[in-house]
Amino acid sequence: MDQNQKDNLLLAIKEEVIKCQRCGLYKTRILPVIGQGNHSAQIMFIGEAPGANENKTGVPFCGHAGQILNLLLASAGIKREDVYIANILKDRPPANRGPAMEEISACTPYLLRQIAIIEPKIIATLGNYATHFILEQFGVPGSRLGISQLRGKKFAVQDPLTQKPYTVIPLYHPAVVIYNSQLLDDLKSDFKIIGEQLKSIEV
Repeated sequence: MDQNQKDNLLLAIKEEVIKCQRCGLYKTRILPVIGQGNHSAQIMFIGEAPGANENKTGVPFCGHAGQILNLLLASAGIKREDVYIANILKDRPPANRGPAMEEISACTPYLLRQIAIIEPKIIATLGNYATHFILEQFGVPGSRLGISQLRGKKFAVQDPLTQKPYTVIPLYHPAVVIYNSQLLDDLKSDFKIIGEQLKSIEV
């Protein structure tokens, strides 16, 4: 798939999401947070859902967690403009609660299409929700283990839509550092795994 095709297909998803009313989250939407980054990225980061700042700007990971993500990317020698970042949900759940099943079901087709279009070599899942969602989508056994047990591990999976292979690497969500600064070193260590995996692909 060439760059022009990818751009057009992702634009079509954006236009669909802007009009989407598949679940009740559209009622509190300011701007949907569809995704941002390189449309041919080797790495795709997937989070849980937008926060308050993201809801206002339409940009994923633009608040405090985004600052931490930028720090972690830099520590691994990865440029933010070289990756693609999206969430399971395209709209913010009220009061920052976790995603409801009907909301996940409503947004799933959009995210799976984004993955199939971007064709990343690495999918880095941020936190429990994103990790469980992606591993279950790709049929990985033991996908309900906690993020502390899954973090930093590599899972070889195949896209059900395109049959293309991906490496899924679960990570703590950057926001954990806000509440537990001691996990920053663990996150830096795990992001180095992402950086090393990327270098092995580029060789």
